[in-house]
Amino acid sequence: MKINRKTLFAGGAALLAIPLALQLAEQRAPAADHLDPPARTSPATDTTPDTAADIADIFAFQDGASTILVLTFAGPQATTEPAVYDRDVLYTMNLSNAAPRTTANFPITFQFGQDMGANGSQFGIRVRNLPGVTGDITGPVETDLSKDGVRVRAGLFDDPFFFDLQGFRETASTGTLSFDNSRDFFAGQNVSAVVIEIPTSRIANGANPVDIWATTARFGGQL
Repeated sequence: MKINRKTLFAGGAALLAIPLALQLAEQRAPAADHLDPPARTSPATDTTPDTAADIADIFAFQDGASTILVLTFAGPQATTEPAVYDRDVLYTMNLSNAAPRTTANFPITFQFGQDMGANGSQFGIRVRNLPGVTGDITGPVETDLSKDGVRVRAGLFDDPFFFDLQGFRETASTGTLSFDNSRDFFAGQNVSAVVIEIPTSRIANGANPVDIWATTARFGGQL
């Protein structure tokens, strides 16, 4: 089984964080990453950025008989800031293992909520549509949750993305490549994330590639 990167990885630089065993999708799709689109998510252009709905990166790799899926969002942020949980945002990790490859065979969704019995101070997560799992996986954040052979954890993590933002800006401004692999803009910054460990056999389909992408949607608004 090949795991293909598609749609919402953070562009070419994300390859630095992806194991070499993973292969690129044959077709590229429009992508978004940290603070993109700027008009909705960047504090530099929006005084009320939609931080919770801002996808940072999606990572996928295999570990033995398991596949690890990671969706990061609402970052980067200082280590003094808490994780971001918004009950009005629906997150979806889409997996496709058959044609058409733009249709998700496994649309795994998750949402956050507050435990009002704890004065709204404790957040929880509900994960749906996990292959091989009966019903949902629910429980508090910052906790390892498991059911039917699948493990889930939501919480605050060190941002794994590596990127020289200064070099990118200098390259864009001058037209001369100015990247320095000793500079990492995301070092020492955190990001909110959901990590899912699932048996690879549940998402594999023979020799077919598995395409993975993510979306967010906000409830409410005007029609």
